[in-house]
Amino acid sequence: MADLKYDVAGIGNALVDVIANADDKFLTANGIEKGGMTLIDAERADELYGKMAASIEMSGGSCANTIAGLASLGGKGAFFGKVRGDQLGEVFIHDIKSLGVAFPASQATDGAPTGRCLIIVTPDAQRSMSTFLGAAQKLGPDDIDPETIKAAAVTYMEGYLWDEPGAKEAFLKAAKIAHEAGRLVSLTLSDSFCVDRFRDEFRRLATDEVDLLFANEAEILSLYETEVFDEALQQVRKDCKFAALTRSEQGSVIVADGEVHVVDAEPVSKVVDTTGAGDLFAAGFLYGLTRGKDPVTCGRLGALAAAEVISHYGPRPQVSLAELAKQKGLA
Repeated sequence: MADLKYDVAGIGNALVDVIANADDKFLTANGIEKGGMTLIDAERADELYGKMAASIEMSGGSCANTIAGLASLGGKGAFFGKVRGDQLGEVFIHDIKSLGVAFPASQATDGAPTGRCLIIVTPDAQRSMSTFLGAAQKLGPDDIDPETIKAAAVTYMEGYLWDEPGAKEAFLKAAKIAHEAGRLVSLTLSDSFCVDRFRDEFRRLATDEVDLLFANEAEILSLYETEVFDEALQQVRKDCKFAALTRSEQGSVIVADGEVHVVDAEPVSKVVDTTGAGDLFAAGFLYGLTRGKDPVTCGRLGALAAAEVISHYGPRPQVSLAELAKQKGLA
């Protein structure tokens, strides 16, 4: 068995986020689904970009944000994602490596450019995403380095990847390697619209492949086709050994070996942008888990990281999460 070198090895879409403010009228006029993620093509990406107000551009992608948050807490991470060898690709690789995160996947030398996510933030701090995956779609099983997976305590994947057959193969390959090495496998459902498309497959993953499931309330309700949270909670207790379910200002509910723990949300003076809230919750939770913390402390670390990221624009922390955790007595 390989020695542990990483806390988490993440597999996800390598994207550059483009974030701008707009009102609900802009969403309606441009056919953007509020609060969700819609896949778009290159032509649509260019069209929307031309209509957006002044924007902030930064490296993103759901799983990559989680690994960035883990690094801010002092954890060790690796990330598998595909970028093109273009300007945005170079920016992404520079940003992820500057955090001390390993990036084993190779750059694409032809085909679509590096992907980007166009994010509209409305006055209620909700984010609506239009995503051009670009080169991220080319991630496949050959991009997964077995030794990196074996050397990580947890292999973590974003549900957004399930749109691409090659990415599915990559995750199943990584999950098999991780379990054979005695490691944990984790999945975040990512988006209720994503769950709607792949519900049956996600249910099978939850019962057969995944040790730790992350979901927000809308996602877990969609997964189990119910409008009652407690019904979904009881079902996930049967399907998963561990589950972390976030409920915005109501905090989170953690399932661990059949027991249920309720964790309060961390207070926030003002919610500016909810982009990355779930990603950073996962970062805090995974950091606590890989440090042997109890479920409630893991949830509190997740809440702390999520609270920091929603207090400003962008999906990655702007201050040291390790320092915040120390101040809260969670380090």
